[in-house]
Amino acid sequence: MLKLNVTPFPEIQTERLILRKLKSTDASQLLFLRSDEKVMQFIGREKTKSLDEAAAFIEKINKSVDNNESVFWAVALKSTPDTMIGTICYWNILNDHYRAEVGYMLHPHYWSQGLMKETLIAIIKYGFEELKLHSIEARINPDNIVSGLVLEKTGFKREAYYKEDFCFRGKFFDTAVYSLVTG
Repeated sequence: MLKLNVTPFPEIQTERLILRKLKSTDASQLLFLRSDEKVMQFIGREKTKSLDEAAAFIEKINKSVDNNESVFWAVALKSTPDTMIGTICYWNILNDHYRAEVGYMLHPHYWSQGLMKETLIAIIKYGFEELKLHSIEARINPDNIVSGLVLEKTGFKREAYYKEDFCFRGKFFDTAVYSLVTG
């Protein structure tokens, strides 16, 4: 059985990025990401409404990380490591099946620069080599064409399409499921 252990926290560096643990000082950037219309367009959850709500989310996430229940990174440029521009995480971890779901978001100013692809490549490597995952899953709104392309560019294959399996604000949405298996 998979035993998640992210102590000490796994900071990861890529050519242009630092993936680090969320800090309380990330609250304003997190508020922006989780309330921005463009960022949230394909994400079926309520927007974050205040700095206090963002700070509470950071506290909740860091507790989950400290309890080895998930891994959640703040994404920052190496040139400005204290300014979070996005997030990426492993969550919905199925220890018995060596499987985790990946989720991510990025500030619109940094879209179309290959940064999320760079981030995904780094955490895929970490997931397979360090966490010993066997497979990684991503669930997206199929209308989010760009996210699907990023997943495919990093080796994910679309495995399933669920029709109206997700309800948000009384409206049903479809889900596309992508998967990547080690090896």
